Amino acid sequence: MRTILGYIFILMLVPFLYILLVISVNEWTHAQSVEQLLDKKVNYKSITIPQTSYMTDDTGKTILEISNAERRIYLSQKDIPEFLKQLFITIEDRSFYQHSGVDALAIGRAILVNSKHDSFSQGGSTITQQLARNLYLSQEKTYNRKLTELLYSWQLEKKLTKSEILELYINAIYYQNGSYGIEAASQFYYSKPLNQLSKAEIAYLAAIPNNPTLYNPLTHYQLTKKRQERILKQMLLANKLSKAEYQKAIHEKIKLDISKPKSLYPDYTVYALQELSQLVAQSEGLSEKLKSHDSKARKEANEKLSKKVTLLLQSGITIHTALDPAVQKRARQSVQTRLAGSGAEGAAAVIQHNTHRLVSLIGGKNYKINSFNRAYQSFRQPGSAIKPLLVYAPYIEDSHAATADMVSGADYCKNGYCPKNYTRKSYGMVTIKKAFAESYNTPAIRLFEKNGIERSFRHLEPFHFKEVTAADRRLTAAVGGFAYGTSPLELTDAYTSFTDGNYQPARAITSVTDKSGKTLYRWNDHLAVVWNRDTVKKMRELLHEVTVNGTAKKAYIPSSYIGGKTGTTNGVKDMWFVGLTEDYTTGVWVGKDRPAGLAALQPSAPHLMIWKDINKLIKSKKGFE
Repeated sequence: MRTILGYIFILMLVPFLYILLVISVNEWTHAQSVEQLLDKKVNYKSITIPQTSYMTDDTGKTILEISNAERRIYLSQKDIPEFLKQLFITIEDRSFYQHSGVDALAIGRAILVNSKHDSFSQGGSTITQQLARNLYLSQEKTYNRKLTELLYSWQLEKKLTKSEILELYINAIYYQNGSYGIEAASQFYYSKPLNQLSKAEIAYLAAIPNNPTLYNPLTHYQLTKKRQERILKQMLLANKLSKAEYQKAIHEKIKLDISKPKSLYPDYTVYALQELSQLVAQSEGLSEKLKSHDSKARKEANEKLSKKVTLLLQSGITIHTALDPAVQKRARQSVQTRLAGSGAEGAAAVIQHNTHRLVSLIGGKNYKINSFNRAYQSFRQPGSAIKPLLVYAPYIEDSHAATADMVSGADYCKNGYCPKNYTRKSYGMVTIKKAFAESYNTPAIRLFEKNGIERSFRHLEPFHFKEVTAADRRLTAAVGGFAYGTSPLELTDAYTSFTDGNYQPARAITSVTDKSGKTLYRWNDHLAVVWNRDTVKKMRELLHEVTVNGTAKKAYIPSSYIGGKTGTTNGVKDMWFVGLTEDYTTGVWVGKDRPAGLAALQPSAPHLMIWKDINKLIKSKKGFE
């Protein structure tokens, strides 16, 4: 009976054992070896350490250092002094060239000390382990993290040479105060590169990573100095330093010369960083996808672009710009001085129109980094400053009218719309040249209507005004009556078409290069033909008349060519002047962020004086006659 029950029990176990076997085989089939797992987790081919990127002005001088949490300047093996390599091996890992990533004796000592004190005070980490921790893990002190660290170190030793590991280590470790890697630390604490440091100065920096908070030179100078002396003593005992070198080094006074990361001309650099995204989008074929009506496609394009730009900025690139520091300084100074105590704000843009380079951009009187930039983020009604682009040039282009042709300056009223001339006066027949120079409104509306609203607006299309929409296509637009309007940069950029009839977007960035100087990105813009030669000739005549006999006489400076157009909105809430010289187009806007009357400022004409200040400097700087 018992035997029978035994067989029955065994038969009942068969299905269970079968299921267990199937599961086991399945798990075995899909299981990964430790090495396969480590290959996936520790991908030595894609090791990237975030590096500082730079932005330079038109002379190549650095105006901005770009880094998130880690300011780092990567050094290759050949640029790292042998003394520094030997120093870290001596104080951190004397068996570095013998072990395979793990020093068993050091770990054994650490375990004994930790057990004795019931803590995790000793790590026993090799240089390779510290590198693995910095690259892939946290600083959490647990045995689980320690075990992972050992496995990662073993993998790194299999894939990289000792020299490569040491190079990565010296560039990865933290030196406090946002400085990662020895070169960034050298430039921060001493304001000079590593290759100019003495052995004493190098040893002082090498004292920091052991405990960056405790050995912070800015708060614990003497503690760091004592550790430096202990390090130098170890180097002496290890025969890596002679007695004479040791004595000289410990008695050398360490003089800190703190150099904060450069962040100059924020109005301009913030815009240039925004332009970088546009440049990358154009080069990577994402521009059209970013405008897609398909929200999913647009979102994917945005995510791809964001990731690309982030990785780019972490790779140590240099963004070369057209910024002219002298012009930028003068423009800022003028905006601040001319608008001091007025409650008004100002913005300016300066474009070298022959090269289509944006050489200066002012976003406000006291612009702070990442605040509202009025030069390209503020859209205001342009007043009469739009007339050359929307009324006069289209009319001359389409009708071939002469500047001496006559137009009525009498009162105008149609369907309840009855605009007045600024002087509130009614004029008889006047020449186009006179109407333009004195900025009469009723002649402008008549010409606009005669040419056709739709036809005139088509001439604006090449400029891609961001906030000018189909809803603006009405008579009021002739005198600047838009729903939102234009930005100072947009309007200034459009005026460059009066140089030769062509338009090409002005750019802050001239090129983007990698660490080796190889060009990664450069704008690939094309000229758009906007006006014919005859129109340009006549428009330059009209613009010139404004500065000699019209509303912008205060802006006049002797030059081989000068011309421009003013603009004032109802209630004097905005004051504009966009003007051209032989090589530059400069636009200035003055107003309040919350539109309010500026009649009290009108007699001093700050918009004209700011323009004049900027271009007088340019003239003296460039030697114009």
